[in-house]
Amino acid sequence: MQTHHRKTSLIALLVCAAFLLLTLPAFAGGPDSFAPLVEKYGDTVVNIYTTQTVKEPPIPYFPFQEHQGVPEFFKKFFEQQGQGYHGQVIPQKRTSLGSGVIISADGYIITNNHVIDEADEINVRFANHEEYEAKIIGRDSKTDVALIKIDPKETLPYATFGDSEKLRVGDWVIAIGNPFGFEQTVTAGIVSGKGRTLGSGNYENFIQTDASINPGNSGGPLFNMDGEMVGINTAIYSRSGGNIGIGFAIPINMAKNVIEQLKTTGKVTRGWLGVMIQNVSQDLAKQFGLEKPIGALIGEVSPGSPAEKAGILPGDIIVEYKGKEITQMNMLPTLVAQTPVGETVNVALFRNGKKKNVSVTVAKLEEDETAAEVGQESVLGLTVQQLTPELAQSLKIKDKEGIIVANVEPGSAAEDAGLRPGDLILEVNRQEVRNMEEYNKAIANLDKKESILLLVKRDAHTRFVVLEAKLQ
Repeated sequence: MQTHHRKTSLIALLVCAAFLLLTLPAFAGGPDSFAPLVEKYGDTVVNIYTTQTVKEPPIPYFPFQEHQGVPEFFKKFFEQQGQGYHGQVIPQKRTSLGSGVIISADGYIITNNHVIDEADEINVRFANHEEYEAKIIGRDSKTDVALIKIDPKETLPYATFGDSEKLRVGDWVIAIGNPFGFEQTVTAGIVSGKGRTLGSGNYENFIQTDASINPGNSGGPLFNMDGEMVGINTAIYSRSGGNIGIGFAIPINMAKNVIEQLKTTGKVTRGWLGVMIQNVSQDLAKQFGLEKPIGALIGEVSPGSPAEKAGILPGDIIVEYKGKEITQMNMLPTLVAQTPVGETVNVALFRNGKKKNVSVTVAKLEEDETAAEVGQESVLGLTVQQLTPELAQSLKIKDKEGIIVANVEPGSAAEDAGLRPGDLILEVNRQEVRNMEEYNKAIANLDKKESILLLVKRDAHTRFVVLEAKLQ
């Protein structure tokens, strides 16, 4: 009886083990193989290599005098380095590598702007080693997207666009490109994060992935498991120059509008709101009565702008744009830029503890403007803005003039000095600052080695604060 029971238990254990082995891939959530996807869409990825003529600065003058004669060896050496032996410059050819993806059967290809920037010649190489010379249709430095075109001998396989908004953190993705010149390299990983910014521009909303991306991958596609292109691989975070599992791709939803405009007109027209915005920190959310730190805080409204005409005020917090919740400040510039000029949109504001809806007719963004300009931290480690009556009321400040501290960068001179959001700066180096113009002028005149003396007001009390400058 006991032996029979042991046999039954052993059989049950073996059955359970077999079940787990058979179902483990399903539980793990990973595909059995990426090969079918690569075989179907790999040929849409191309190698892009460019040639640029550059003039290197001359080396110091060669010490031999001309009448003494310069040994032939040294003449040839300097000429090979692109320089004459008397320091004159000889033009050189410089090449660079990148990736691209075909998006139409007749030869339109998208890549990064930085891949083809300032190139004299652009060549495209296919997986079968067939090559074509490409021409630039249009490029956009603000989103780092470029559109080029070849004239193929036959119809080409091409990638289709997916919906990057549907990507979830944890979804599988694969990257195909030419890292370090190794053509048709395939790497796989997951979406590690969304809405990432790198601080290089106002239109950043990167997809972060741990799929290996290295130099040469720039401009290549990021595919989802349906074989749809959901991103354009563009950057990595690395201390060594190699991949450490932190790569970034431009969401295809942001690139679609840019690509279509480049194809139609060769340039990009963007919408303009006319506001200076900043991030809503936990401290600012508490001060303004928000339940959580979301939205884009308005620090400044441009005179005559669409925002001013709609009644938007400094101190307002934009929490929705065209029905989309603004969970992060950097979402707003991208959404505004993608809005067609002349379209009237609904904007939800948070003002004096209440939600308010206004209609804004978006205008055309000029080259020297930004759709919704993001306030940058100064060299002191501060994000500041001018005190307005509305902002003073929200923060319960009785003063009518001054510069309000909106954010303090961790590890900065401002943090070391004990400054906090909500502090009011009245003087910089004994010079009164009543508005942003006076503040910027005072900051611009700072010496890189000197300490900075600020007169700061907090809770109706003023005190002097010394900042040890950490200027670059």
